[in-house]
Amino acid sequence: MDTKTLIIPAIDLKDGQCVRLRQGVMEGATVFSDDPSAMAKHWLAQGARRLHLVDLNGAFAGKPKNEAAVRGIVEAVGSEIPVQLGGGIRDLETIERYLDIGVSFVIIGTAAVKVPGFLHEACDAFPGHIMVGLDAKGGKVAVDGWSKLTGHDVADLAQRFEGYGVEAIIYTDIGRDGMMSGVNIEATVELARPLHVPVIASGGITNLDDVRKLCAVRNEGITAAITGRAIYEGTLDFKAAQALADELSPKVI
Repeated sequence: MDTKTLIIPAIDLKDGQCVRLRQGVMEGATVFSDDPSAMAKHWLAQGARRLHLVDLNGAFAGKPKNEAAVRGIVEAVGSEIPVQLGGGIRDLETIERYLDIGVSFVIIGTAAVKVPGFLHEACDAFPGHIMVGLDAKGGKVAVDGWSKLTGHDVADLAQRFEGYGVEAIIYTDIGRDGMMSGVNIEATVELARPLHVPVIASGGITNLDDVRKLCAVRNEGITAAITGRAIYEGTLDFKAAQALADELSPKVI
């Protein structure tokens, strides 16, 4: 595993375009590019070591809706960097299809919460390729594209899913996502501390100060951070962010 904190560019797909949402609200989508493959190449050129893709339509529909765009992105970056993908993945056949076209990691979110047996099956069937996405507000997990808040405690689910054999846990603070209000470091550390699998932070990263704060807690198990709106709107220079993470990470290992 990379010993330095990864800054992972997000490419959120809606109707074949690259967009960003605020707090998961589809109606408020901001389109940043109508060519997701070109965007993927851009982040690769900027030094990205991984890409984070979300099929937003798929997350709401419960089945893949932007598969053509995903294929285009995977073809664009080839085998140069891993691609992780979430959104609407609810069966083993979909996972197998995505892995076959070159996706490195498949992220299971809603289905992990609603059908825990499915996550367990996926980890058994595709070891090393399954991540779980836990999106929470006030410590409680949300599902169905964040449209429904459950009574499940995020920390309890994280520990249970770790036992299933997930490769990593992606933790999103819904209240911070797309708002550029800073990462919820305290909640992310609280989640990561009792776990042995890596935690990837998501939601709220805004500037280099957030990168510094994340690097300072890398030894708590927070190995990476996903960023979207900040790198598209220019409050965070991606290249500078990864360079800073590379510089700071060894000091806290």
